[in-house]
Amino acid sequence: MEKKIQTILDDLIMRHPELGTVKNNIAEAYEIIRSSYEKGGKLLVAGNGGSAADSEHIVGELMKGFVKKRPVPEDFRKALMAVNETEGEKLAEHLQGALPAVSLTCHEGLSTAYSNDVDGEYTFAQQLYGFGRPGDVFLAISTSGGSRNILAAAVVAKAMGIRVVGLSGKTGGKLKDLSDCAIVVPSSETFLIQELHLPVYHALCLMLEETFFPV
Repeated sequence: MEKKIQTILDDLIMRHPELGTVKNNIAEAYEIIRSSYEKGGKLLVAGNGGSAADSEHIVGELMKGFVKKRPVPEDFRKALMAVNETEGEKLAEHLQGALPAVSLTCHEGLSTAYSNDVDGEYTFAQQLYGFGRPGDVFLAISTSGGSRNILAAAVVAKAMGIRVVGLSGKTGGKLKDLSDCAIVVPSSETFLIQELHLPVYHALCLMLEETFFPV
């Protein structure tokens, strides 16, 4: 692991010593997601309640600049300006590099239609089946590790050749067994688990940003 990436991880543990028990799991999750992005994959994220909000938060950190501005490459700047010089210049100044990520929690039309017409328990599974491709990664968030809709989506992911990173607490539940990498934070109270999830995924986003946007 590169020194800057290791420093981000070490800083996380310094600020949250209780996460030392899952340090290696976080590093493994980073490697899984990094490898997927390097091969043209994307990250699919889902959770319920507060974890649904976390899913959208993660996508927000990956799809635009997090702590860096991520300017577009010069060749793309030129391509934009070749289409329309005035608008292209403005776009080149405002667009930021993105790491493809999709939250499965925010497609209300699809979700409500599927829940009404089929079965709401499998809404995430249906979206993952439609959006996912082999080589992608599914970041499955469940504080208990037992959310039925998350587990169903994880089964679909495994069947499609999509690696699963589980983010949970308590014992990790059934999600732990379905995950290629499970980050089970050391807490049993839902809100405390969620409080530990945030620094974990912030660290992952920082590590990924440093890797793909080093300047």
